Amino acid sequence: MQHGHTHGHDHHDHNHGTGGHSHAPASFGNAFAIGVALNLAYVAGEVFYGIAGHSLALLADAGHNLGDVLGLAGAWLAVWLGQKRPGGRYTYGLGRASILSALGNAVLLLLVTGGIAWEAVLRLITPGVPGGGIIMVVAAIGIAVNGGTALLFMSGRKGDLNVRAAFTHMLADAAVAAGTVAAGALILWTGWNRVDPLVSLIISVVIIAGTWSLLRDSIKLSLDAVPDGIERTAVENFLRGLPGVVAIHDVHIWGLSTKDVALTAHLVLQEGQSGNLLLAHAAHEIQERFGIGHATIQLETPETAEACCLRPDHVI
Repeated sequence: MQHGHTHGHDHHDHNHGTGGHSHAPASFGNAFAIGVALNLAYVAGEVFYGIAGHSLALLADAGHNLGDVLGLAGAWLAVWLGQKRPGGRYTYGLGRASILSALGNAVLLLLVTGGIAWEAVLRLITPGVPGGGIIMVVAAIGIAVNGGTALLFMSGRKGDLNVRAAFTHMLADAAVAAGTVAAGALILWTGWNRVDPLVSLIISVVIIAGTWSLLRDSIKLSLDAVPDGIERTAVENFLRGLPGVVAIHDVHIWGLSTKDVALTAHLVLQEGQSGNLLLAHAAHEIQERFGIGHATIQLETPETAEACCLRPDHVI
């Protein structure tokens, strides 16, 4: 009978290549660099022409895009940190940097957006005189910048959460820029200056809606919640159904990063049951069925399970 924590390294994929210890292809490192540079230049242009053209819509979108620059830079940094080997005090490596990046980005975006929304309300009461032509030209450039950046991440969006987030965010920004072009056209056509703060409020609502889910998910991961897409009961039922397993306890599932998942569990085997083949089978199936690449399983007899201090569910 085996006791202690056991890993089936030869029988399940730790998945460091696509998990928290990601070594994303160099092309995506270049994509992050290009995306950050393009969007930073665009933010500077939006701020300049937003002030010159008295356009809060451009300034609102600049605030949004500044958050995107920070998000891209954070995702890029998280990929780099994820390449670091575990060691010293960081025995799991630095894959959780991606969670911290997401949390910080969400908080910053909400703060910036709140300020922009407040200013938009003031502009609705006392509208300025925005230049519709400037809004249209600068926002049209934004469609090209954000759409082009999204294309950089298109090929990797299915295999890497950071890449998919970058792709989705840039694609959404291209759509928001298209809305800003429409606002500029309405100003030129109707002369109604309140279109600009109205578009700012709409942009703010879009940002808050997207950022709220990011904030919620990053907080959940920070608190070691079971990652979305994994049903704890399904994992537990699978473990209970393994040959020779009569009980399970101390099951924990959490995210090592925004995409790498870990599990620990105690399996109680019937007397005389060998655990050698069971460990390899369990680790492999946990990876294949649930995408959990870092499984630590402890095997116990009914006798040792009775004495296990971690047996009650409320004990951590």
